[in-house]
Amino acid sequence: MVRRQGGVQLVMAKEGFPFVITPMIAAMLLAYLGIWWAAAILALLAGFMAFFFRDPYRNVPEEAGIVVAAADGRVTRIDRNDGGPTISVFLSPLDVHINRAPISGRITSVEYVKGRKGPATSNEASFTNERNSITIQDGQITVICTQIAGILARRIVCWKKQGDDVERGERFGLIKFGSRTDVKLPAGTTVTVEVGDRVTGGETIIARLPE
Repeated sequence: MVRRQGGVQLVMAKEGFPFVITPMIAAMLLAYLGIWWAAAILALLAGFMAFFFRDPYRNVPEEAGIVVAAADGRVTRIDRNDGGPTISVFLSPLDVHINRAPISGRITSVEYVKGRKGPATSNEASFTNERNSITIQDGQITVICTQIAGILARRIVCWKKQGDDVERGERFGLIKFGSRTDVKLPAGTTVTVEVGDRVTGGETIIARLPE
């Protein structure tokens, strides 16, 4: 266990335990039966699952008026229009898949859309894939964070509901396996990252809000 903001928490998301325990038990059984090659494969699978569902500590910046990345990964799209910019981050299977609130505020809506499971690397995924959007409002500022499933994703998990308060950098969910996260920002926001940049959820400043 490690100490994080908000108290003591496991270093792995609880959703990962079945994916780790099941192959580990099977590996021990096969090892007992002397089928070492299969036991080794399942032990490696259990190790990868523990790695995938890891939940590392994040040092959330406290500067006023900033927006932090909602996930680990690479910036693949930045849309700029009159309604405000949208920043898309692609998460590979090797990235941390915990999603974090980009700003502090109250969740005013949670909207799930059952879409397809196309490649999360495609910009079309933001509009056609299975996704879950949470809207966070802080005074006059509204930010929409969308969890988007990819080909490998099997479930979007959101631990928050409408009416909940969140702190900047707080965990609000995860996406199982390859995925994408979009952050829609208000007009007048200054984007501080570029396409191709790697970002760290809860730590990297991706934008500065209008004053």
